[in-house]
Amino acid sequence: MRQVFYRDFWTGSRLFALAATALTIAIFIGANIHLISVAFSSRPDCVLQPKLEGVATLRAAKPSC
Repeated sequence: MRQVFYRDFWTGSRLFALAATALTIAIFIGANIHLISVAFSSRPDCVLQPKLEGVATLRAAKPSC
């Protein structure tokens, strides 16, 4: 009787839902790990700040970077 329960419980749709959930969680965790690693490896001191406040100009990064 116990074997029948396991056979009835692990149907194809439940296995698919479990695999899809595990894949979604793995992608979410991987994306967050990538975001954190990029945040720590970036060098914000290389970006030149505009000399005047309120001026939205794009400037190149420092040559030493």
